[in-house]
Amino acid sequence: MTLSAIAKRRQAQLEALIDAAEARIIAEGVASLKARDLASDIGVALGGLYNIVADMDMLLLKVAQRTMERLDAALEAGAASVVADTPRAAITQLVAIAHAYYDFSRNNLRLWRALFEMRLKNPDLPEWNRQAQLGLFRHMNAPLARLRPEADEVARTLTARTLFAAVHGVVVIGLEERLIAVPAAAMKQQIEWLVRAACEGFVSPA
Repeated sequence: MTLSAIAKRRQAQLEALIDAAEARIIAEGVASLKARDLASDIGVALGGLYNIVADMDMLLLKVAQRTMERLDAALEAGAASVVADTPRAAITQLVAIAHAYYDFSRNNLRLWRALFEMRLKNPDLPEWNRQAQLGLFRHMNAPLARLRPEADEVARTLTARTLFAAVHGVVVIGLEERLIAVPAAAMKQQIEWLVRAACEGFVSPA
């Protein structure tokens, strides 16, 4: 077998393993993942699984990477749905991005939860994972630059992270359906209110 064929086989096994992990997360949550079960799912011995990934941490990060790629595409579509040619349009674009985040989390609930529920033995994330996380904030750069032209990149990044944290908190509590959660029927309306209220101060009075 040539080196090219071996590489293709290993890539196919990796994709199958990620598929199997995703399926188990969707069915039972991230805490359900067991190496032995996953090895059985893709038809390899337990030891063979660790020829595909170094450890379960790496598999979880690979699953997270795929989820973040899908989330990135959803946020990009949300941003593209509004032309942010004025400060107020920029706020509307941020609302669209926040709505896209909510829709993605609701429609991919357990995979989305897994992004925050992974318990990694090694807390040092590989650079490719760190860059994928940071890349999710890029969709907010253009509208925030329109809203805060005087701010430097560091200040805008801080604003983006704070705004994300606020929206994420509402989404988490809402989807957990806890006692103080925003009712599902009102989620999008309240997310829009939150984003507009947070950003209104950046708009100069007419």
